[in-house]
Formats: sequence, structure tokens, C-alpha cells
Amino acid sequence: MAKPFPLKPRHPERICWGCDRYCPADSLACGNGSGRTQHPAELQGEDWYIDWGIEPAPDSPSHALLCPREER
Repeated sequence: MAKPFPLKPRHPERICWGCDRYCPADSLACGNGSGRTQHPAELQGEDWYIDWGIEPAPDSPSHALLCPREER
């Protein structure tokens, strides 16, 4: 099942977006020693999902349903 992914989060800098755990930036659970993964909006602007061809979810336009690779 796809997990909802926020298209325009209010405070993306507070969360690591590297996996579907969405850990707080100061408490990363992966433990691989790397820094937090930035949200695409931080890197490419608020309309990042348009360039990626991602459609907002019909029942929640502020989110998109991103399928894990196995489900595609």
C-alpha cells in the first residue's frame, strides 16, 4: 500500500525524508551516520512534484500517494 507523501510540508527541515519512517531531524533511526535527507521542495521549490509528473491525491490534494518500487 502506498504511504501518503506531503507535497508542500509546513516545516520540511524538521524531518528526514530518506525513507518512510519520517524521523525527526535530530533523531534519525537509520543510524548510518549520514545527515537528514531533504524534502524535494527544499531542493527544487514548492512545485517540484509537477516536474516529476506526480499527481496530488484526489481525496487529499496536499499529499500524493507514492508506491514502493515493488508495487509499481
